[in-house]
Amino acid sequence: MSQGTIRGLLKRDARADRVVPPTGYTAHLTLFVSGAMAFLAVFALALSLASGRLADRWGTELAGAATLRINAPAEQLAAQTEAALTVLGQTPGVASARALTREEQAALLSPWFGSDLPLDTLPIPQLIEIIEGDPGLDAAGLRLRLGAEVPGAVLDDHTRWREPLVEAAMSLRRLGWISILLIGGATAAMITLAANASLAANAQIIEVLRLVGARDRFIARAFVRRFTYRAFFGAVVGVLLGMTSVLLLPEASDEGGFLTGLGFQGIGWLLPVLIPFLGAAVAFLATWTAASRKLKELS
Repeated sequence: MSQGTIRGLLKRDARADRVVPPTGYTAHLTLFVSGAMAFLAVFALALSLASGRLADRWGTELAGAATLRINAPAEQLAAQTEAALTVLGQTPGVASARALTREEQAALLSPWFGSDLPLDTLPIPQLIEIIEGDPGLDAAGLRLRLGAEVPGAVLDDHTRWREPLVEAAMSLRRLGWISILLIGGATAAMITLAANASLAANAQIIEVLRLVGARDRFIARAFVRRFTYRAFFGAVVGVLLGMTSVLLLPEASDEGGFLTGLGFQGIGWLLPVLIPFLGAAVAFLATWTAASRKLKELS
């Protein structure tokens, strides 16, 4: 279908517009379905974009850091910690390394054991925070050297934690896009049903129009325009309500974790503007297909 044909179908025609009743249950159904689906599409889009940001953040934060845990008797812990820091200082790809203080380790354990944990009476291993630099850390080589010089050292490069988290976030992202596709399919199906119902209800009018010389193309234009505009304006209302609801969601915070910050950021706020136009395109194709098929049946 050429661009000129599409422009001709959407161009207003007062005579053809009187073919399709301006009110009725099909009009209400089209407006409601397009508005509701646009509302849901806004949230699906917000979920997909937020999941992508989450995957990038988790991948970046965990990929650039590693943790060294030193398990040793209390009398050897300080010496092994110093030896491990010396090894790390000589290792290519290590930008910085520092041993966590007892206060920092107590803060890490407090969510599970409480703030009054007596660290002095417990065999708590020493943790060393490692920040990677260029050209990157050779974890396998570092493990071999630590095994020879610091027997109680265990290196954790966060790989086993990073990959499942990133994969989970990417799965949520894919789920959001799949939801948008399902919403588009459901919208097309409902508008097709509404268009078929409207065509069937106006079968006698269509027969009269044919008797006075109206072509099927003229009749189809009327239905296509009416349902396309209804879907567009219904989707505009749905998007406005959806964006308002997203705007009222809690902002991103460390306390709320991934349950916050599910809204749009930056240029992402412009993406929902495309939803009414996509909804109108879906309605255009669905109505044109339904009208062409129904008019052939009524011939």
